[in-house]
Amino acid sequence: MAQLSNRVNRWWYRRYLHPMGWLLLPLNWLFVCFSGLRRLAFWLRLKRVYRAPVPVIVVGNISVGGTGKTPLTLALVDILQRQGLRPGIVSRGYGGQGPFPQMVSEHSDPSQVGDEPLMLHTVSQVPVCVSPKRALAAQHLLAHSDCNVIISDDGLQHYALARDIECVVVDQSRGLGNGWRLPCGPLREPAKRLRKADYVVLNGYTKANATAGRPVPDKYLGTKQVAMQIAAQGWRRVSNSEPIETPDGESVIAVAGIGNPARFFDLLEAEQLHITETRVFDDHHAYVAADFFDVSNLYPIVMTEKDAVKCRPFARPHWYYLKVGANLPNDFEQQITQQVQELMHDNQR
Repeated sequence: MAQLSNRVNRWWYRRYLHPMGWLLLPLNWLFVCFSGLRRLAFWLRLKRVYRAPVPVIVVGNISVGGTGKTPLTLALVDILQRQGLRPGIVSRGYGGQGPFPQMVSEHSDPSQVGDEPLMLHTVSQVPVCVSPKRALAAQHLLAHSDCNVIISDDGLQHYALARDIECVVVDQSRGLGNGWRLPCGPLREPAKRLRKADYVVLNGYTKANATAGRPVPDKYLGTKQVAMQIAAQGWRRVSNSEPIETPDGESVIAVAGIGNPARFFDLLEAEQLHITETRVFDDHHAYVAADFFDVSNLYPIVMTEKDAVKCRPFARPHWYYLKVGANLPNDFEQQITQQVQELMHDNQR
């Protein structure tokens, strides 16, 4: 499955539509019609929309695959907490079997709540609630915590939950791919959807690489663009999250089961690790010890923090994960903080 996923990604992120995409055009038209009708139903109030009594920030993307939503979500938690606010997170709980809605704890099973929500709670220590229906998750979160701001992780297309602020993340190196909607391309919504977002966060953007990769056309950005860089924040042992200076050994095996493994491997190269082998699994892969039976004694294994939460029960001492965080400009922090405070003031009237 991972090989097929990588092949599809190569098709999607080329400049023009792959020949296979022409065969998928009928499915593309169905997807466009279905998603359009679905959004129209919410706009016409034919489907119920839940508006929470607290500000709701949605972090999402218009393309499939990893763009950097999780680091941005954690950065927003930190920003809001430094302002004395009490953020909570709602998530779909992708890969989790429920029951839903469910509050996440440090003892939660990732097979029930999903790997990303468990990691979000473990790292941030804020209340996290999971449910495929974000509105139910938001109501459950408010009933079982004292949070006064809700951050919806990957909820841009879930219109049943009303939102006050939208942050859409785009990978600077991959951009919007070939610009086609699913399944001919990677887009869930058209590129013009970016114009309606409060912020378009360009992950990996710097002035030096502004024209590198597949940059998003300026007509979709306006003055809303925010530059974000993902930075390494040190190594941890998978088995107990103990900080270490650097992985043991001269060479490592790199493992990734995320939406964009290439970004993680680039980070490892920046850390000057010698990677003897890379292993790519499907996003949200449910790891078992057998996945490592032929490598566990050869070299140290390095992985992402999201992968680590699923490997912890059977991790060996020489397995490590790289902790990362998002660097954001000060003016973005000031703007979004001011927006949230104004929304809270309006709610109190």
